Parts: sequence; structure tokens; C-alpha cells
Amino acid sequence: MTGARLRLGTRGSALARAQTALVVGVLGRAHPELTAAGALETVVIRTTGDRVTDRPLAEIGGKGLFCKELEAALLERRIDLAVHSVKDLPTWLPTGLVLGAVLARGDPRDVLISRDGAGLDGLPAGAVVGTASPRRQAQLLARRPDLRVVNFRGNVDSRLRKLAAGEVDATLLALAGLERLGVAPAGASVLAPEVMLPAVGQGAIGIECRADDAPALGLLAAIDDPRSAICIAAERALLAALDGSCHTPIAGHARCEGGQLRLDALVARPDGSECLSTTRQGALADGEALGRAAGLELKARAGPGFFA
Repeated sequence: MTGARLRLGTRGSALARAQTALVVGVLGRAHPELTAAGALETVVIRTTGDRVTDRPLAEIGGKGLFCKELEAALLERRIDLAVHSVKDLPTWLPTGLVLGAVLARGDPRDVLISRDGAGLDGLPAGAVVGTASPRRQAQLLARRPDLRVVNFRGNVDSRLRKLAAGEVDATLLALAGLERLGVAPAGASVLAPEVMLPAVGQGAIGIECRADDAPALGLLAAIDDPRSAICIAAERALLAALDGSCHTPIAGHARCEGGQLRLDALVARPDGSECLSTTRQGALADGEALGRAAGLELKARAGPGFFA
């Protein structure tokens, strides 16, 4: 922190603003002094990922483009905290920055939304599904190779408008984002993780800060959800072991069950022709080690050509 005011950086989308409002509320409940007028300031920063919407993320530098400008603002001390959807974070954070807190995780599942209300298995052969996610594309085509997947980017509202206009027959969105926006689209069906394994970090809100900002880290410690943080650490260890990028379809879902951590992980070819999966289970304290072991196993089984 650089003064009495705590500055929170966020993207400008409706979902990003809603998530930042959640962070503001949680901070205020944990630290009543932050509810005073002027104690918190929200700084909206437009990212490259927001500006360039006509090409797949993999072509313009990967999902980290939703974070790059926010992280630069942190390092330049123009903001004190950056609020992210954890699934948008790059595999490795820039030197000098840390994930200071993870809020209690929302529902990590994906939702299929179709114009006629058909679920995934009910879509007709040749139906056009819009998504910019290699993970979603690969798992869709693995289950339904008769579908046609097209690049489909934009915020929640724009994607739903394009769907209603008939540009595609169906699309997929994260359930947590819809719930935070209070949106319940017609024709929506929630996909079980066994059908569509979520993205690493999906459903989680993370707050990034400078590693040397002790006051900010102290404030964030009070709002960190330990179980969610353990799951996120395991999933991100999986991603790091796989050298994951926006080009490779990777999925990972960790959850706490009966005092233990269970992690399901998957890598796939973009066309869904081959999917490799594994599961790890162990002590909560071993979450990162479980994620790393799962990633190394999948990397070894896949071989170097798999990630080309």
C-alpha cells in the first residue's frame, strides 16, 4: 500500500466489476475501517484481451493478456491490488507479485447454452458451437465429434446476444460468472465435471499484490479462504508441471473431500482425438505436490509431440 487509500485494479467488464464489488464487500466485513468514505478506490484498466476480440487468445499471446496491464499497474505502484478470475492468470506470475488471497470458490462447472434448449447430447449433428477455449473445444469434440466448433469471444452479454442472433447454435460459459451476474439464460444446462472438466482456477476470484507490500498482504490474509487456496495451489501446480499455455487443452479440478484433497486432471489434443486423464488423492497439505505429480505423469504419457 502506498497511502491511506487502497486501490483495487480491475478489468472493465460487467463480470470483472461484479467480482471486484464482491472483494470490496469481503474486505469491508473483515476490516470495518475500509468501509469509510475514500478508503477504497476501484481503478478500471482495459487489457489487451478486452481490446482484441476478433482472434483466438492463443494467436495474440494467451490468456495472460487479461492480466498483463493489471500486473504492470501493480509493479508500477499505480494500484495496490489486482482482482482476477484465477483461470485467467498466467501459469507463472511476474517476479515481485504474488497471489495474496483466494476468495471462497464459486461453482467451477461449465454451462452449455443452446438456442433450442437442447443439452450437449441433444444437439443435432453438425450443430455449431461457439467457444474460444481449447479445453472446451477438445472435450466437446471428444464426446461429440459430429459438432462444428468455431471461435467465439466476447463478454457474457455479447456472447449471449450472438447466440440469440443465430451466429451459433450453442455456446459455453462458466456457471460462477453467470451466478455473479445474476444471469440465468434460457436453454442452459450445467455440465458435470465428468462431462466437461473445468479449467484450472475456474470459479475462483484471486487477488494479486506486490510481494513486498506487507500491509496489503496483512489485509488479504483475513479474507483468504484456506480450502479454496489449497485447491487452487494444486491446480496451478498441475499447470506449471505441464508448462501449460493457452494453446494446450488442459483441465484440472481439485476439491476437499473428507479431509483429503482429490484432483482430477486432463490434457487433450485440440480436436478431441486423444484425451489423457489422471486422478490424485492425498493430504490437504500435499496439494501442490499432488498437482505437480499429476502434471508430470500426464506430460510423460503424452510425450513431446502431444504439446506441439
